[in-house]
Amino acid sequence: MKLVECVPNFSDGRDPKVIEALVAAADGVEGTRVLDVDPGTDTNRTVLTFVGSPEAVVESAFQVIKRAPDLIDMRRQTGTHARHGAVDVCPFVPVAGVTMDDCADLARQLGRRVGEELKIPVYLYEHAASRPEWRNLAVVRKGEYEALPDKLVDPKWKPDFGPAEWNDRIARSGVVTIGAREFLIAYNINLATRDKRHALDMAYEIRETGRTKRSGNIHPDYFRGELLKFKPSENSFPCGICDTVAKSWDELDEHYQAEHGKTATEGLSPLIKDRSTLENKPVFKPGMFDHCKAIGWIIEDYGCAQITMNLTDYHVTPPHLVLEACREMARDRRLVITGSEVVGVIPYEGMLEAGRYYLKRHGGSTALPWRDVMEVAAKSMKLDDVTPFDIDAKVLGIPERPETCLMALSTRDFVDEVSRESPAPGGGSVAALCGSIGAALACMVSNLTISKVGFEDVWDRLNEIATRAQDIKERLIRSVDTDTDAFNSVLAAQRLPKKTPEEKKARLAAIQEGYKAASRVPLQTAKLCYETIEIAAEVAKKGNPPSLSDAGVAALIGCTGVEGAVYNVRINLPAIKDDAFKAEMNQDLDQLVADARALRDEVDAFVLDKIKES
Repeated sequence: MKLVECVPNFSDGRDPKVIEALVAAADGVEGTRVLDVDPGTDTNRTVLTFVGSPEAVVESAFQVIKRAPDLIDMRRQTGTHARHGAVDVCPFVPVAGVTMDDCADLARQLGRRVGEELKIPVYLYEHAASRPEWRNLAVVRKGEYEALPDKLVDPKWKPDFGPAEWNDRIARSGVVTIGAREFLIAYNINLATRDKRHALDMAYEIRETGRTKRSGNIHPDYFRGELLKFKPSENSFPCGICDTVAKSWDELDEHYQAEHGKTATEGLSPLIKDRSTLENKPVFKPGMFDHCKAIGWIIEDYGCAQITMNLTDYHVTPPHLVLEACREMARDRRLVITGSEVVGVIPYEGMLEAGRYYLKRHGGSTALPWRDVMEVAAKSMKLDDVTPFDIDAKVLGIPERPETCLMALSTRDFVDEVSRESPAPGGGSVAALCGSIGAALACMVSNLTISKVGFEDVWDRLNEIATRAQDIKERLIRSVDTDTDAFNSVLAAQRLPKKTPEEKKARLAAIQEGYKAASRVPLQTAKLCYETIEIAAEVAKKGNPPSLSDAGVAALIGCTGVEGAVYNVRINLPAIKDDAFKAEMNQDLDQLVADARALRDEVDAFVLDKIKES
């Protein structure tokens, strides 16, 4: 499945009717799902987040950009956030099954259509930028809306699409910046103070661009110190990272390369363009985190100062590490951080990493069910400090469990459903369920052993394999439904019309594809169930002895899953006419079952011997 996120930011956060109309414009496109609407009164800006297929999100974005100038007149718009259009920015973000290049193509498609059909000037930014300098949004938006009358008629600022002119229509709409970027987490940290200086001070410390360095009275409040400057006339060349003061530029450069792995020129403030004019120029102190853009302000609605940031690559700089750095700085500054908030949505992997970070910090297992891990992250980061944090609404990409899926049923209802006269759910779904329970049992034994005194030497390994068991469990849970869905596709194909030769041909092709899908799914189930036995075998030997029987059951039920799933592969193969496909399926079935039985018997013998010894 291809899934793209789109996050248009439009320049109204105060008028509910305007916000509702623009959300409706996006939500009215089939195949698009609105995830989050985050208006800001002070910023007068709303961040709208929706996901869908590539085609659907492009259409939704176009409808939002088309509707916005009817509702927002940029000639009268004011707010604290930088802006230059009714829809200020509109980035596409790859989520699943698409690449960054795909999203850049979507940005160009949308930009061309907006420029040609709506006559709104369009600039491309980030990964879709047509010029290297335009990758940076701040460069594209320089001067904001007020600079547009001059920029649009300047050849150096000719838009990528749309008219390069200033008229009444463009005066109302402004311009739109469309691009493709990595998943951006908009993240805020709240301070128990209304003094903006504290939020600014900490923002300067964490942001990638850093700050000017100070000396003297920098504790507890860094901003109270005296600016440290270059004094070539006095042979004073301070280092921006440590307390070294070199006597010459060459000496400073040697120090940087030896101690900090960079040149002195790389350590200069971006504002210094010419090294020959260093006299009295401020020394630059680099920020703590790459891919972090941050500033401090006051949010009157919350009654507090806030560090607001965009984390442009959460794999490099995740929000929980920024939060912990800010908590440490706050303690040094005698401040209190009351909590934090995610504006829009946060990726599943980001929340999972945060939860596992805090679980590990607390000294326990990190291999818990994903929702438990998410709840630990949300509580540890106090993500509900100023607004509610609903995991299902705020986390993008969580394992789906529709209300109609089999695994949403109670155990009793699932068993009853299996017992009915319908052919599905059947053996394939039950085999997947067996494997998922086996993986869960193996994980349980690991978690009961982790942090237990006397097993310290295996804690890390058990945590590692328990995490693997959780992943297998989740995949097998999904297989319970996908096996049934695959078989239902065969039944659906068999019900297709067959009156004409063309209909007969299409029906036979659909039936063949249905049987192939109904074979692939249980084969994957069998392989995952075998991994469950492997985990159970290791857990049986390293886990807490009182849980030995649980590890044994995990191996037994895992083997049942393997054998049951393989049955479901074999029963579908005779109906398939593709000999090459059947040969591929048959290739490993016998060996897979033999290996599963041998490993099950090995675990069974080990468990029985240990029980006899006890």
